[in-house]
Amino acid sequence: MAGALMKKGLDILKSKEFRGYFMSTHFWGPVANWGIPIAAIADTRKPPEIISGKMTIALCLYSAIFMRFAIKVIPRNLLLFSCHFTNETVQIIQGCRLIRYEFLGGKEATQKEAADTTTVAV
Repeated sequence: MAGALMKKGLDILKSKEFRGYFMSTHFWGPVANWGIPIAAIADTRKPPEIISGKMTIALCLYSAIFMRFAIKVIPRNLLLFSCHFTNETVQIIQGCRLIRYEFLGGKEATQKEAADTTTVAV
């Protein structure tokens, strides 16, 4: 069973169709594009004061447009879709962090916490 599955997998990897896909922009474009959501995921661990609202909105619009493109193009590019879906999700999270920080009292809480820490340290 496992041997037959391995043979079938190797046959797929050796096929002309797979080589054609592997050497196309349909594959390498999304692979290169994964740098954007990976960087955004890394940024979720950083403080919210470094988030750019304009860039977050721009990346949300960019990913929404290209998610639609990835589904409408023939053949569908699910690798590109998954990249932009991930980026859209992370950018929405970053936008929520920014809104919480700027408009829902996060900035004041951070400043108060910094002031309390300074007072205790002195």
